[in-house]
Amino acid sequence: MQRCAKQVGQSPRLTIYHANQCDPKRCTGLKLKRHGLVRLVTKTKFLPKRAIVLNPFSEIAFSHADRERIANFGVVALDCSWEHAEKVLSKHVKGTSRCLPILMAGNPVNYGKTTKLTTAEALAAALYIAGFKDEAKKVLSIFTWGHTFFELNAVLLEAYAAAQDSTEVIKIMQHMLRKSVNEKKNLSNSTKQKAENATT
Repeated sequence: MQRCAKQVGQSPRLTIYHANQCDPKRCTGLKLKRHGLVRLVTKTKFLPKRAIVLNPFSEIAFSHADRERIANFGVVALDCSWEHAEKVLSKHVKGTSRCLPILMAGNPVNYGKTTKLTTAEALAAALYIAGFKDEAKKVLSIFTWGHTFFELNAVLLEAYAAAQDSTEVIKIMQHMLRKSVNEKKNLSNSTKQKAENATT
């Protein structure tokens, strides 16, 4: 009989590839390590073979469909610059690449910015979307601003978590982007109209 890698009641394995490029005092990955919440590695050869790798260059969006693989083999986040990440991922990195859908950062450095998540936020997002909501909240519970990430992305996180697969996640993102463009267009037209009325 095949043995299941995920034991009942056990949280998904979290691994961080750390390139030592960040300020140790601000690094969320190192803080997660200090609290015993993640395994930290500095060489790609130590990454788990069949885990989900959060890869910003992947064409496949992370979705609830990845839950089983995360449960059994864990999830990997990259704590390094985008340039370094591209170099690392251009090599043979073990695991299945997935790109996180669009979310807003709740950390104080990049508050409100999209695609500017900390390593801790990225892991929490993946856990939440996969259905491990308690584990996601635990990851960010050690940060004073952790709750902000969930508050900013409450609607999106629930929508992504409800999506069946990558295709549905992408549709949600496309809808969100169209809505954002329309809102900006309406705001611009409103501002223009007010300016015209003020000059008449």
